[in-house]
Amino acid sequence: MDGRQAYETIKVERDADGIAWLYLNRPDKRNAMNPPLHEEMVQALDELGRDDETRALVLTGAGEAFSAGMDIREFFRALEDKPQEFERVEELSQRWRWRQLSTFPKPTIAMVNGWCCGGAFTPVICCDFAVAAEEAQFSLSEINWGIFPGGLVSKMLTEALGWRDAMYYSLTGEAFDGRKAAEIRLVNHAVPLAALKEETTRLARVLIEKNPAAYRATKEALRAVRNMDIQQSLDYLAAKSAQLRLADNNNGKTKGMAEFLDTKRFRPGLDVYPKD
Repeated sequence: MDGRQAYETIKVERDADGIAWLYLNRPDKRNAMNPPLHEEMVQALDELGRDDETRALVLTGAGEAFSAGMDIREFFRALEDKPQEFERVEELSQRWRWRQLSTFPKPTIAMVNGWCCGGAFTPVICCDFAVAAEEAQFSLSEINWGIFPGGLVSKMLTEALGWRDAMYYSLTGEAFDGRKAAEIRLVNHAVPLAALKEETTRLARVLIEKNPAAYRATKEALRAVRNMDIQQSLDYLAAKSAQLRLADNNNGKTKGMAEFLDTKRFRPGLDVYPKD
């Protein structure tokens, strides 16, 4: 990691803005996820989450694919008669694709540059945002193998997609492109492949400028209240608001009100920051 850590199945690059580009790096296998990749992703996300130089994270794939999903040979067949090892690796796969990404303390963006299949849907959905190339191809082909989207894929689909779309693509196995992914809200939006990195960088720069404590609290709150009732949500959000006031070393609430009421620099719905 820029001389800090050498990886075999993933790659980390950084730019001057503080954006860490985390690549699934098995391009000859369409970045299929094998046991070593899961181990390295757990380690990398832990390190990047604690790294002060990392202000935003972009997850993508090396070469022409985002990820073809789980490596069937190395993840399933090779561990078929090793239940304890399979359980260990399965836990690692869920740890980074779900827990670490969904609770990552900084902005996260999935940049879907090519094929995205099966188990790769989970990290795409667990990132805060997803931008896809219009040419990218998405596929839930498990039904064609006589199985269903396992792990947490089925759950993630019902979180991100409408019911009819989740049912349709899971039960037909029909592939769809980045434009359709944006239409059904699997990703935020799609752009031509040639503009994908530029658009992802633009979004990352917008997110980096947000108050870090407020950003983290907001995404934690949104994820938490999804399955709460109204009273639970009120109680949780009141406690979360109090926590934010204590955690925000930048005193964002006071500064924000001053910019709105006193300096008039912040005008919602108009130019966010008018030129001096």
